[in-house]
Amino acid sequence: MIGGLMSYSPNLADLFRRSTTYVDKLPRGAKAAELPVEQPTTFEKALGITLPPALMLRVNRTVE
Repeated sequence: MIGGLMSYSPNLADLFRRSTTYVDKLPRGAKAAELPVEQPTTFEKALGITLPPALMLRVNRTVE
């Protein structure tokens, strides 16, 4: 059995950009406990490797 490792991480630039909406709401009187919790919506591949074609022929399933 051959195993592989792939890791995804949130797009940090997108998270910082979206956090500015929270920074804007707090001075305007919004309570921090009432702000909604958001999950990251954009992810990037954390491992930037290219698999050889011979290995890709043996892959059962790929997730993009």
